[in-house]
Amino acid sequence: MKRTHLPLNGLRVLDAAARHLSFTRAADELAVTPAAVGQQVRALEDTLGVVLFRRTTRGLELTPEAEAGLGALRDGFLQFEEAVRAMQAGQSSKSLTIAAPRDLTEKWLMPRLAEIAQRDGELRFILLSADDAIDFTEANLDLAVRWGEGPGEHEGEALESEGMVTIAAPLAGDAVIGWPGAPGGDGPTLVRVADAGLAIDAAVAGLGRATVPELLAARAIAAGKVAVVGDAQPSRLGYWLVAPLPQWRQAKVRALVDALTA
Repeated sequence: MKRTHLPLNGLRVLDAAARHLSFTRAADELAVTPAAVGQQVRALEDTLGVVLFRRTTRGLELTPEAEAGLGALRDGFLQFEEAVRAMQAGQSSKSLTIAAPRDLTEKWLMPRLAEIAQRDGELRFILLSADDAIDFTEANLDLAVRWGEGPGEHEGEALESEGMVTIAAPLAGDAVIGWPGAPGGDGPTLVRVADAGLAIDAAVAGLGRATVPELLAARAIAAGKVAVVGDAQPSRLGYWLVAPLPQWRQAKVRALVDALTA
């Protein structure tokens, strides 16, 4: 059913004028002039085809037509307020749905989220795997992490990194651990794995050298499980925190982005 166009400004003025039975006091409440209140009331009367107020010797009075609709009008405004509060509740819920590549989630995101959650015990996270295209409409996402040259069609912020590093466990040989997207390396490929996270695990196990994003390997390097072989190599690709503009503007998303990039 087609909805009737509602003259909401005029109805808001009607509510204020009816409560005060004064255009002047209604104007003070609405921060407009009494003349503007009068104009809105006349325009509303023209739209509805009824008279809403009459001036008498006792002052301003509502007509029966205005009184007939006033209760429903005020109930409607209360429902509008409840609708706004319901929509704002999602903004302040402290629940965030995040999509990221599996290896990034395991090696970097989950440890960071654990640190963030220790500072705010009300936070709740839903983590989804997103190794391919990210669909914000189907997954109801708040934030995603993508690997690429930039944020793509969304708003975004880069995660700082030294690029790509080659890592190996102590006493590991020169065999290369391969994974899709890995830079080429010298030496025989002893094992091929599905992603950079598994390549790090293979390097920790002593299966050879793996060239992986420094961001993913940082904890294993800091823990002494592997060492960096040679210098880090800059990469045109990197990890980006991304979201469409409406999600990107949310206070809870901005707070999480700030915490993840701190």
